[in-house]
Amino acid sequence: MAKLLFRLNNVPDDEADEVRQLLEDHQFDTYETSAGRFHISVPAIWLKDNSQLPAAREVLAEYQARRAADAQARHAEALARGEQETFAQRFRTAPMRMLVYMLAGIVVLGLSTIPFLHFIQ
Repeated sequence: MAKLLFRLNNVPDDEADEVRQLLEDHQFDTYETSAGRFHISVPAIWLKDNSQLPAAREVLAEYQARRAADAQARHAEALARGEQETFAQRFRTAPMRMLVYMLAGIVVLGLSTIPFLHFIQ
């Protein structure tokens, strides 16, 4: 029976292509399903041979760790160069928008906790 190996929901195309290539390079027997016409199915890559599951998961874990480290390094470099916008920079460029977002967050938090406040008393 096939095992779910990698979900493709909200995965960038470049990452999906790299995963496909990685699995092909390691000669894992896989197939892919799409979300379908009405988007109720699971878009994913499935492993046909259960005996390959531990090795495939290990290969994917190494790939994802490497991809995360690369993304963190790119983020740190962008911060160092001043290209990554910080909260303070966003607040300086659009203070009203940031205040509206913060107020909306406070309202949502308040509405979410009001039903539970009567338990405290």
